[in-house]
Amino acid sequence: MTKDILFQISGYAVTPVEAAVALGCAGVAALLLVLLTLMGSGAARRREAREAAFRAEEAEERLQNLERLQAEATGRLQAFASTLGQRQSDLARGVSERLDAVGTRIGDGLSAGGQATADQLKKLEARLAVIDAAGASIGALAGQVTDLRAILANKPARGAFGQGRMEAILKDALPPSAVTFQAQLSSGVRPDALIRLPGDPRPLAVDAKFPLEGFERLRLAENSEATKAAEAKVRTDVGRHVSDVAQKYLVAGETQDVALLFVPSEQIHAELAEKFDDVVARAHRLRVLIVSPSLMMLAVQIVQGLTRDAAMREQGQLIQTEVGRLLDDVRRVGERVEKLKSHFGQVVGDLDQIAISTEKVTRRGMRLEQMELGEAASLPATIAREAAE
Repeated sequence: MTKDILFQISGYAVTPVEAAVALGCAGVAALLLVLLTLMGSGAARRREAREAAFRAEEAEERLQNLERLQAEATGRLQAFASTLGQRQSDLARGVSERLDAVGTRIGDGLSAGGQATADQLKKLEARLAVIDAAGASIGALAGQVTDLRAILANKPARGAFGQGRMEAILKDALPPSAVTFQAQLSSGVRPDALIRLPGDPRPLAVDAKFPLEGFERLRLAENSEATKAAEAKVRTDVGRHVSDVAQKYLVAGETQDVALLFVPSEQIHAELAEKFDDVVARAHRLRVLIVSPSLMMLAVQIVQGLTRDAAMREQGQLIQTEVGRLLDDVRRVGERVEKLKSHFGQVVGDLDQIAISTEKVTRRGMRLEQMELGEAASLPATIAREAAE
């Protein structure tokens, strides 16, 4: 019995018969497993075959679609090539026409440019002639400047030059009624000009005899001593002249409280304000204003503004008077309209009465027309009744 035991598993004795049975069962199970595996692989092959056939059909359909798309693309390419060729020919024709037009324009432009250049050259020649004339004028002006220096070197001529420049400024800007030259005051002195301000009977005195000898020495000074001497000369001359102007031209009750001292040069006025501010301050204290040509023009513009304001006030008063008269006329027109309105009302009433009388006459005529001869006896009574109505 012990010999029949082949091996033991966990204390269980396995006999050869059991081992053979177990092996047989294992073989059967393996065979079944193989059969199942073969059956599964066959089904997978059939499924793969079906999928391969479906894919082949899809590939064939896609190839057909690709062939159709290729044919369509070929047709479109042919149509595009034809259109492109047509457009290329149109473009070539358009470019040729444009080039011809551009060539024509360029030719016209070159012709016009040549003409314009010729015109410009003619104008340039005319301008060169003007420049030559201006050069000649500059040469003449240089001679005039030399003459001007000679005038400024001579005291009487210099005074006449300042007087002339001041008169030119005043005559150009003010009306003749607003300025008087060389008029005599009650004291017997004659200012170079008297400017009359609107609304004020006192004129503004202007003096144009400014001393320039000290400034000429200052310009020609070569060392510090000569410069100091020239500056002292300027302070002395200008201070003395300012005092003379304040004493002669400031007359209480007859002239304005301020007088103008005219300097015929902007440069001299600037140098005076820069280096001799003490002289300018002294002139201000004496109520004498030192003015250059530009400041004189500014003062004249102020006088012009005052004159315009006075004229506007006068015209405003005239306008106000005329407006008052116009209002009186309007009031009288209103009164006359009211009277005319009452007349119209009375006329309307009379017309209403006439209409009523006309209606009565018409009604009576109609009754007379409708009345029979047999009713003649009642006619007086009817007439009396209508008259009462």
